[in-house]
Amino acid sequence: MGYAMGIKRHSESAGIAVVTVDYPPVNAIPSDGWFALADEIRAAGRDPQTRVVVLRAENRGFNAGVDIKEIQRKPGHQALIDANHGCFEAFGAVYDCPVPVVTAVQGFCLGGGIGLVGNSDIIIASDDATFGLPEVDRGALGAATHLARLVPQHLMRALFFTASTATAQQLHHYGSVLEVVPREELDATALKVAESIAAKDGRVIRAAKRALNGIDLQDVHRSYRFEQGFTFELNLSGASDEIRERFDEDLAAQKDKN
Repeated sequence: MGYAMGIKRHSESAGIAVVTVDYPPVNAIPSDGWFALADEIRAAGRDPQTRVVVLRAENRGFNAGVDIKEIQRKPGHQALIDANHGCFEAFGAVYDCPVPVVTAVQGFCLGGGIGLVGNSDIIIASDDATFGLPEVDRGALGAATHLARLVPQHLMRALFFTASTATAQQLHHYGSVLEVVPREELDATALKVAESIAAKDGRVIRAAKRALNGIDLQDVHRSYRFEQGFTFELNLSGASDEIRERFDEDLAAQKDKN
């Protein structure tokens, strides 16, 4: 029997739905995977018994963003359009989930991973977790909207322009990561937080989620869509293709440095 990778959902205990991302080895999610992730989170939220969703991942890191090789393999712009629409749907599903989303992050959280985490309600991270947007090194833009929800404005800009990463400890300092724990304690810690929410009255929790989204200062959907427009512009100009063609060379150079 073959290994079934992809997006999986199960009920952990009363009121807790767990959604797992599993695209080995690094969780670079293909276009249909982003749509599947959105579908599973929405399905979990629609279940009246759900009071909290835990979003987690298998493999070396939480998320490596979109599958760049998929975009390069397919001619034309349809793969890019699908990936951008998929990310928009997945990020929106997390933000609009009728119940709180607790995200457990291990290792690297890059690109689209920032969109998921930035739109989450609560973040638990392993002590080896790092967060960043390598978009400018990949000929794309996007998810600065969500990175700005994790760090102060000027740090967000520095991280974005330099394609650098911030540590879980830094994000804990800013209050965007609730707890930093050893990797082997990550799932248990996320579930413990989820259990404290699941113990509340579900009617109140769902009303609270709507209320908090309603007073948010930023329209995350419109803001991210604005960013995506510049990604399309870079692709139409040809700049993105030139940069992505160097993707394998860049990865090899990074490995040589390490």
